[in-house]
Amino acid sequence: MALTKEVKSSIIATHAKSANDTGSTEVQVALLTERINRLSEHLAKNRNDHHSHRGLLVLVGKRRRLLKYLEQSNKDAYKALIEKLGLRK
Repeated sequence: MALTKEVKSSIIATHAKSANDTGSTEVQVALLTERINRLSEHLAKNRNDHHSHRGLLVLVGKRRRLLKYLEQSNKDAYKALIEKLGLRK
């Protein structure tokens, strides 16, 4: 369920502001979204995996807090990221 190095680097390259940007809010949200999507697929197959379900809730909460921060600090970047990732907000 962990992201491979190739997938992670492609997500970072897609959402980075500069060449060495790996920690901006946009990159963090994009990585969390990919992890959430993969974990959701896992939980669709394994309904009784309650430990992973808790992990999913933690990831969703972290992504929600990061999106709230981004919305307060830079509304244009927030709207662009929501549109790019296909999140409903």
